Amino acid sequence: MDLVLTLVSLVAAVLATNALCARLDLSAPLTLIVVGIAGSYLPFIPDVELHPEVVLLGLLPPLLYSASLQTSLVDFNANRRPILLLSVGLVAFTTSGIALLVHSLVPTIGWAAAFAIGAVVSPPDAIAATAIGRRIGLPRRVVTILEGESLFNDATALVALNTAIAALTSTVAWYIVTRDFALAAGGGVLIGLAFFVVIGFIRKHVTDPVFDSGLSIITPFAAYIAAEEIHASGVISVVVAGLLLGHKAPILQTAQSRIAERMNWRSISFLLEGSVFLLIGLQARTIIDDAGEDSLGGGKIALVCALTLLAVIVLRIVWVFLARYLIVRPGPDGDTGQKPPWTYTFLLGWAGMRGVVTLAAAFIIPVDTDHREVLLLIAFTVTAGTLFLQGMSLPWIARRLRVPSPDPTADALSRANLLHQASQAGLAKLDVMLEQHEEDPHDIAGTLRDRVRRRDYAAWERIGATTETMTPSELYSKKRRKMIEAERTRVLEIRSTGRVAHEIVEEVLAMLDVEESMLEYSDNETERVRAAQSPLVFEGGCEDLQQPRGPVEPDAVAECSDCIREGSAWVHLRMCLDCGHVACCDSSPKMHATAHFHETGHPVMRSAEPGETWRWCFVHELTG
Repeated sequence: MDLVLTLVSLVAAVLATNALCARLDLSAPLTLIVVGIAGSYLPFIPDVELHPEVVLLGLLPPLLYSASLQTSLVDFNANRRPILLLSVGLVAFTTSGIALLVHSLVPTIGWAAAFAIGAVVSPPDAIAATAIGRRIGLPRRVVTILEGESLFNDATALVALNTAIAALTSTVAWYIVTRDFALAAGGGVLIGLAFFVVIGFIRKHVTDPVFDSGLSIITPFAAYIAAEEIHASGVISVVVAGLLLGHKAPILQTAQSRIAERMNWRSISFLLEGSVFLLIGLQARTIIDDAGEDSLGGGKIALVCALTLLAVIVLRIVWVFLARYLIVRPGPDGDTGQKPPWTYTFLLGWAGMRGVVTLAAAFIIPVDTDHREVLLLIAFTVTAGTLFLQGMSLPWIARRLRVPSPDPTADALSRANLLHQASQAGLAKLDVMLEQHEEDPHDIAGTLRDRVRRRDYAAWERIGATTETMTPSELYSKKRRKMIEAERTRVLEIRSTGRVAHEIVEEVLAMLDVEESMLEYSDNETERVRAAQSPLVFEGGCEDLQQPRGPVEPDAVAECSDCIREGSAWVHLRMCLDCGHVACCDSSPKMHATAHFHETGHPVMRSAEPGETWRWCFVHELTG
């Protein structure tokens, strides 16, 4: 009963703190640590001891699996050099540097114990980096590298830690360290591949989303345990399985299974991440009190902790700059087409927050190790210090360095363009089906074409969402959601009579929920783009888009003359780059821009909305 009460209280504190942070616009991870530290000193809150087994087996596998499912395998592969240099090279560099520092400051801490604490504090935390990085809108390439590094660096650190612990009782040669790391990494990759093959095979033959969700939940634990049983890296096996299963999910899983898995892991990650930060804070009083009884004295302990924290930060910054300019030398960024500036590198170096794995790994150090309590305090200082010092200053530094965050408006254009290409493939398939089956007495083809076009129109309308007037898709969403509300009310009234079976009622309510969730998602994306209000420039495209065109003057200002003449309304405006004719977009009732292309053959038009310079080629149906 005490255990259940503790778990429920932990989750309740996480939920309450997150709700408060959302209302006050505070950082939930940092606030949870503060709440945990304060709670550790309250007399009515029992001591919560952080067992390494609980973290390494109970928390780490699901958190790593959830993060790897959401990580792009394509982006990971494109950034594999910096990721490996950080997850392997930086861990070794930091471990060695911290070992030299700690041993020189406290010679009674032997080399093995010094390397152990170096391995403990060396790996940044996946949860801390992405939770804070995504919240403040770091560039996608930086976030991708941070995610990739954090997925694999725990494996390097744990191998180094186990080697250092073994050296506490016996001598370990350098080739044994190399062999152990190779076996751990290779075995982890093989186990991860094996789980990908097995789970993928099962998913091809399973359509039940409930069964699929259960399979997804046990996968990280099974992969971790299987790897650890053969002395391979459980971390690597979980990450490899998650990366591959996430990449192949659109092929292996049904749509319902993907939706269910996505929502399940979002909920699990939300609760576990919050609990992790709260647990970090709850360790404060116990660790500080125990360290205070050490023979080194408070002043020496404070000096060692402060210098270790400083060294961890400085070593990372030094390594990322050395790696970039001497080894990686990155190419152009996929989003901007330019090489990442030095500001990206500095942000990458500054975003090295540690997390619960550092604390949990510290508890693995044997109890009889000299000055063990001090080593635990060092781990806590580095964890809390990096989270507060770097986590709180990261938004300010990003603003001062003028590092751009992902642009919602540019994303909206890319989304509309991608959706249009998908729609063209779908309509081409429809044409093939019509050629094979000529009869279509109910005009199903017309209905399908209309629905596909309406979906595309909604995506294009979102690009010009900076206007004050509501677009047709927004008006449709507003009215349809009110209709759904009335429909749901009527269904609930019928349910209360008991005349319709419960299963039927739930099925109808689920249908309404799915439709409403789609409308809600679209509305939220529109609001996000409208809030950005950023000028939009899009490069690339076909030969018509890249062909130089002389400047032309618009034949109308902020209006579609064709719409005015015919008495119709327009949504967004486009301008022909050959003659300057301003006409309305395809979301407008008369679609005068398209009509102008068919009349004149002028291939390229440009957005005539304020701040937008993107263009559209009617011939190749591409943006640029």
